[in-house]
Amino acid sequence: MRIPFLKSAPTVAVIRLHGTIGAASRGAGLSDAALAPLLARAFRKGGPRAVALSINSPGGSPVQSSLIAARIRRLADRHKLPVHAFVEDVAASGGYWLATAADDIWADHSSVLGSIGVIAAGFGFSDLIARHGIERRVHTAGRSKSMLDPFRPESPEDVARLERLMQPMHDAFKTQVSARRGNRLAQGTDLFTGDVWTGAQAVEVGLADGIAHMEPKLRELYGDKVRLRHYGARKPFLRRLGMSADDLVDAVHDRVAWPGTGR
Repeated sequence: MRIPFLKSAPTVAVIRLHGTIGAASRGAGLSDAALAPLLARAFRKGGPRAVALSINSPGGSPVQSSLIAARIRRLADRHKLPVHAFVEDVAASGGYWLATAADDIWADHSSVLGSIGVIAAGFGFSDLIARHGIERRVHTAGRSKSMLDPFRPESPEDVARLERLMQPMHDAFKTQVSARRGNRLAQGTDLFTGDVWTGAQAVEVGLADGIAHMEPKLRELYGDKVRLRHYGARKPFLRRLGMSADDLVDAVHDRVAWPGTGR
């Protein structure tokens, strides 16, 4: 209950963005759809003075990274709130994309930031299956449908097509970083090679604004009485019990297969 005329302590909403980024099944990973209601609530509930992002992510889907960061910026502009990012262990690749949604980025000395690039990786098994007399049979309508089949020799045409897909993604990432970090980025240093920097190094090249931990920095910015209201993706009930849906299905299968054995 709020007492009239009594000034309340400022509140900062803290949003936990931990884990890989992608529209994964069973609620795993950070995705725009899963985070949308949480972000809306964090920016609105209780009239916060600011929003802080607690980031610990090695990256993932470029599309989901873009969608989440764009949503954060829309909410920040709509509610006219400053956004601060605090990097824990890592904000790499898509994790750094999320950090650029903030107005400033803070890190630990040993945090890892950057990896501004795009990667596609896989394996080739064509020689292995040939040695064992295995024949690969693939039938497609459309000659590019079986691009980079790991059981066929890699072709220059497939590699060229992949590079044509990856380059626009890399360009979008570079545009995001350049637009959000602006003249804070070090001149004369190529920051878009996919390299990574420690927190202290990231400050030197302009990928971060300083070395700071969340609670003391927010007290410095908003006073010693600032209250932090934490928001994070809620784990499914089974995961909170240390189980997954797969574990439950396996347990049911075991009971059906071995009735009355106590397994």
